[in-house]
Amino acid sequence: MKNILVTGGAGFIGSNFLNLYVPENQYHFVNLDKLTYAGNLDNLEVSEHANYSFVEGDICDIELLGDLFSTYQFEKVIHFAAESHVDNSITNPDAFIKTNITGTFNLLHQAYLLWMESPFKFRTGFENSRFLHVSTDEVYGTLENDESLFTEETPYAPNSPYSASKASSDMIARSYFHTYGFPVITTNCSNNYGPHQHDEKLIPTIIRKAIQKQPIPIYGDGKNVRDWLYVDDHCKGIHKAIHSGRPGETYNIGGKNERQNIYIAVRICELLDELKPEQAPHQDLINYVTDRPGHDFRYAIDATKIETELGWEAEETFETGILKTVNWYLEKYNQLQNS
Repeated sequence: MKNILVTGGAGFIGSNFLNLYVPENQYHFVNLDKLTYAGNLDNLEVSEHANYSFVEGDICDIELLGDLFSTYQFEKVIHFAAESHVDNSITNPDAFIKTNITGTFNLLHQAYLLWMESPFKFRTGFENSRFLHVSTDEVYGTLENDESLFTEETPYAPNSPYSASKASSDMIARSYFHTYGFPVITTNCSNNYGPHQHDEKLIPTIIRKAIQKQPIPIYGDGKNVRDWLYVDDHCKGIHKAIHSGRPGETYNIGGKNERQNIYIAVRICELLDELKPEQAPHQDLINYVTDRPGHDFRYAIDATKIETELGWEAEETFETGILKTVNWYLEKYNQLQNS
């Protein structure tokens, strides 16, 4: 059984990916996670599977990475690990530079040393190796009108320390393909949501604040627009890209679900009015707060390339995905209250 390294597999997207694909029993997955505040082993439903292993560690630890690549001879790497919360990048950019840039470089270079004898020449047995670098649409900056979409050719224009660190890591990945023929594929996704997302993110915050009868903070006038992608749809796109994507290519993954932040808050409140009518109306809790610095106005993904080349498309609409998400968090918080 071939080995795949998954970095950040105790985080939101990584854990959902492992929960989907470990049970297929086609690969042995090694989950490398530092277990920062955003990583939680409770997110994983596959810990007892024989084809799953967990290693606690940092992608900035070169010695650890060297040992892992030597021991497991990874055929593929799926790189989720990242510092990802924009607000935190504003107050503590140092962690984002270290993890997202230096950590990504470390992984790329360890894979290069294992898979390739020299530039454009693979070692025997590693001809099918692939490195999937998971990135974000935030590297493109902000869209200037209501009609345009981010494509794979959109120039980079990051506006926060987080998006700048991800843009830097994308460029390093790109350089390894063009300089060494290294088999890297990059995906840039829109905003994810769904089970196991950390409480600090927008949708979990709205749900948590609403059921706790606390003010629901909405930045500025709430009209910032994001393209929302249900996490399982994203994971399926990543699976397509790592197995069928072309090395050196970038694939944008989006849900075609553009919504203003205020719409998200109102819709969740409406669902909670139905599911928890004893606390209605929840919309009275919405509270506009000072906008954050460098807050991009609109993101929207054109996913045509991954749809046409790899046959992927989002299965969840926003309405079906948000209902699943609200129900999951209600069950989570009920369990916490009863424990």
